[in-house]
This record gives sequence, C-alpha cells and structure tokens, in this order.
Amino acid sequence: MKRSGPLFTLLAGLLVGLFMLSLNATTGEKTASTAVRESPSTKASPSPTPTAQSPSPSPSPSKSPIPDADYAGRTDDDSSAIAVSLRDGRAIAYFCDGRDKESWLKGDVEDDGTMKLTAKGGAVLNGTLKEGKRISGTVDIGGGHYTFTADKAIKPSGLYRATATVRDAKFDGGWIVLKDGTQVGILKKDGKPSPAPEIDPETGVVTVDGQQLTARPVTP
Repeated sequence: MKRSGPLFTLLAGLLVGLFMLSLNATTGEKTASTAVRESPSTKASPSPTPTAQSPSPSPSPSKSPIPDADYAGRTDDDSSAIAVSLRDGRAIAYFCDGRDKESWLKGDVEDDGTMKLTAKGGAVLNGTLKEGKRISGTVDIGGGHYTFTADKAIKPSGLYRATATVRDAKFDGGWIVLKDGTQVGILKKDGKPSPAPEIDPETGVVTVDGQQLTARPVTP
C-alpha cells in the first residue's frame, strides 16, 4: 500500500493535467468561434458606383444683332462712291459714279455680317460687315466689277435721296456724302441722268430748276 501511494498520486496528477488541457482546448475553440461571430464580415460591401452625370450642355453663345448704322466710301479705283444703310437686319445700298451710272440695291444682312444685295437692273453687291466699323465687298454693275470699302458714317455723311415733280418734270436724285464732305450723286430728270447739284448736308435742301427740294436720309 505504501508503494501504491506515489503511483496513485502520479495518476491523479495526470488526470488533472488531461482535464486542464481539455478545458483549455474547449475554451480556445469557443473564444475563436466567438471572435469569428463578432468580427465584421471579411467581405467588404461594394462601394456605391458613382452615377455618371452627363455634362451640362454649354450655353450657345448669344448672337449680337447687326447694329443699325450707315456706311459710305469709294471704290478701290476711286471711280465711284457707295453708301450702305443697315436697319433691323435689312440693307439698302446706292452705287453712283456721279455721272450716269447708278444703282439702288436691297437685301438682308446675315448674322455673320455678310450680305448679298440686288437691284432690278441686275446689279449685285456682295459685302461683309467687319467689326461694325466698315463694309468691304464688290459691286457688279453694267458689265463692270468694282471692289470697295465703306467706313461707318457719322452725320451728316451718309446716304440721301429726293424725289419730286417740278413743273411737270419728275426728278429722282441720290447723294452720297463722304466723311470729308465730298458729295457724289446723280439727279434724273424724267429718267435722264446728270451730275446732281450739291445738297446742304445739314438740312438736305437742294435747288432744282429754281425750286427747293429736300433730300432725306435713306433707310431700308
């Protein structure tokens, strides 16, 4: 019995050790299981994909209206004068050599400042308004081709016309007053052209066959 005491004690110690090992293993599994349950999911939620936004359409540049103004100048060969009056997108022009060749032309002005003006006799003016300061272009009339530049006119320069009947004769006159005060015009008497007498640029008054007529600014 004395010999069995130490053996019994050893066996009891082994049983206690096995019990503690078993207990530690069980506790570790529970702890790990609990840790797994409490930890956030390892599968990350997908970030919301930003919605592609269509770019806002750029506002269309506003078009500036063609300014109302008058223009007057000479052809490049200095043989004739030309004046153009613009109002509300419409244009009227007068080509005149001061002797016997003239034409009144009309038409629209495009948003980009270009214009094609025509006359009943077949004359054609093609011009372009540049920065609101001048009109450059060409005139085709009576078989001739003329290039011109007409600068913006400041009163009293510009375009004038007078029509009247004097002593049973019908008069129709057109005048271009240039910025240097020079006047170029034709006065028709019953359809026959001749150089026009000068008008008073301040009042437009002109004397024809002893009668006073008034030439007035021309607009479309």
